[in-house]
Amino acid sequence: MQMQAISKPIIIITAPSGSGKTSITRYLLAKYPQLAFSISATTRSPRGLEQDGIDYYFLSADAFREKIQQDAFVEWEMVYEGKYYGTLKEELNRIWDKEQVPVLDIDVKGAIHVQQQFPGRVLSIFIQPPSVDELRRRLESRGTETPESLATRVNKASYELSFSHHFNQVIVNDVLETACATTEQAIKNFLGW
Repeated sequence: MQMQAISKPIIIITAPSGSGKTSITRYLLAKYPQLAFSISATTRSPRGLEQDGIDYYFLSADAFREKIQQDAFVEWEMVYEGKYYGTLKEELNRIWDKEQVPVLDIDVKGAIHVQQQFPGRVLSIFIQPPSVDELRRRLESRGTETPESLATRVNKASYELSFSHHFNQVIVNDVLETACATTEQAIKNFLGW
């Protein structure tokens, strides 16, 4: 693959929880072998069929904090109380060494940090739900949230929506197929495909 003019580019797809960023990311990765999923590290427990080293790098809180001390992360956040998430530097290097473009599916604050560290090398895309009410409906339909966790996620999403202007492109995910196509075109333009 030719990396074109941008040396070691990064694609970031960020959004409030329930906006569809993971569905859009999966669509892009299935279509373009030149793109590679950047596996995040987390201290939360695996859900369902999630596997270590495929979906996330599952770390203990102590191991995560040790990596923070070692400056091993490009970005990290305590996204929810006691739950850390982060992007390891070695993960980006693993992908670049294979001459692929890392796709980061990360939270809003983490995305802002990555952009600041790699100026001119990042395409950041903010996936926005049509409305907060629609976001609440999507989260409820997952059936994985308690009333308390649902309220926490909706409040956090409302706050994160206020940061959309920090990103290169905002795409409203009203119809998933349209949002996928719009995201795909933005990436093709950025990478010169």
